[in-house]
Amino acid sequence: MVKAMPMPWVEAVLRGQRVLARANADGSLVAEGGRVEIRYKPNDGRAYRAAMGNLQLVPGAPLRGDDAVAPGEAIAREARPSAKTVPAAPAHAWVAYTDGACSGNPGPAGCGVVLVSPAGKMHEGFEYLGQATNNVAELTAILRAVEWGPAEGPAFVVHTDSQYAIGVLQKGWKAKANQELVARAKEAVRRRGVRLVYVPGHAGVPLNERADQLAREAVQTGRTRRAALPPPESSETNAPVE
Repeated sequence: MVKAMPMPWVEAVLRGQRVLARANADGSLVAEGGRVEIRYKPNDGRAYRAAMGNLQLVPGAPLRGDDAVAPGEAIAREARPSAKTVPAAPAHAWVAYTDGACSGNPGPAGCGVVLVSPAGKMHEGFEYLGQATNNVAELTAILRAVEWGPAEGPAFVVHTDSQYAIGVLQKGWKAKANQELVARAKEAVRRRGVRLVYVPGHAGVPLNERADQLAREAVQTGRTRRAALPPPESSETNAPVE
């Protein structure tokens, strides 16, 4: 019996969002019953199926090997995860939304961070990471959120759409790669008492989408812009005035 060869992936656009879609060796889409397996991110283990007619191939995009995308768990509906699944942060907490972006895996990578003070003021930053993987970008985004945020004070909640990052930082998953970075981020999260919260990616959560835009800006420009906070005595660290 001849073992079937793994099928590659190709970049496509679904309703304005770039995704990875199952493809044949010639770059054409692989459809079963008119639907194509897609992923919103290479390291996202949720496997969706999109109508073939809703996908547009990205001209000139190279094929990616099957090993460039994490094994997936089938999701019953094509619909994206709901933004309603994001739990509310505690009142008067500092909040951050983080994301990583990578053009290829590995490839030029960047991370984006949106920090929101208890008073509601936003501070944005991004960092170009050079050649890196998606997981490195996601981990670095969380680390930068902690480093750029307040060293002490109210509760600090960091949102990420990386199940991998949450797993290795707070769920006891064993890191097979990026061990030094994982250790640094884990210690920073522990020392500051950060709570990591999963947010569904590309589900219309505004600050998650903004963090993604910042990460992509870092990749596209090759630049870094640190999120700068005001002095500690600023009223931003206090609860908003009623």
